[in-house]
Amino acid sequence: MSDIDAVPDVRPAAATASLVSSGNSLLSTEGSSSHPDEAVVKETLHRYLQKHRAALLAKLDGLAERQARWPVTPTGTNLLGLVKHVAGVQSGYFGEVFGRPLPDPPAWIESSDGEDMYATLDETLDDVVAFHERSAAHADATIEALDLDARGTVPWWPEGHRDVTLHRILVHMAYETARHAGHADIVREMLDGLAGDGDGNLAEKTPEEWVLWREKLVDIAERSELRDLTP
Repeated sequence: MSDIDAVPDVRPAAATASLVSSGNSLLSTEGSSSHPDEAVVKETLHRYLQKHRAALLAKLDGLAERQARWPVTPTGTNLLGLVKHVAGVQSGYFGEVFGRPLPDPPAWIESSDGEDMYATLDETLDDVVAFHERSAAHADATIEALDLDARGTVPWWPEGHRDVTLHRILVHMAYETARHAGHADIVREMLDGLAGDGDGNLAEKTPEEWVLWREKLVDIAERSELRDLTP
C-alpha cells in the first residue's frame, strides 16, 4: 500500500509580471556584448540573487502561521525558518563583511544554536518577512555602493580564506539563496501542493495527470525493489 492518497494535489504557481516568474534567460544582457563591462556583470549577479530571494519569499504567500512554521523533515526544515535564515545570513555577508553592519540587528543573529532556523512564538510571519525585506534593502545598498572588486573579510570563515571581494560574495549569496529557495519549493509542495515559480520550468499537467505521474514513479520504485530479491 502506498501513501499516494496523502499527497496534496499539485497546484502550479501562477505566472506573474514579477521577477519570480522571469525565466533565467531573461536575467542578463551579458550575451549582447563579447566583453561585458563590470556594471553588466554585477547586474547579472544581482538579478540572480533578487530572483531567488523573491522566489523564496513567495513560498509564504497564502499560508497561515501554523503552516509557515510546520517542520516537514526530520531536521525540522520549515518555510518561515528558511526565510529567517537567509535574511540573517544576507545581513552578515553584505553588512559586517564590508564594514557596513546592519543597524539594530536582532539578538538571534549572534546565536549559534539554530535560532535562525525557526520563528519563535514572539515572532510573527509578518515580523520575519519585514526583517527579510530590511536585510535585502541593506544588502542591495551595499551592492549598489561598492565595485565588484571591493574587498571584505568574512570573520567566520577559516583563516587564510577570509579575504573576499564583492564579486565572490554575490556569487556565494546567489548560490545560498537559490539552495534555500529550492528547499522552500519542496516544503511548500509538501504542505499544500503549490509547486514551481510560474516561470515555465514546471511541466504542464493537470492535477489528475500529476497523480498518475506520481503513481507511475511509485510503481517503478516498488518494482525496482524486486530486483534485490532475485537470486
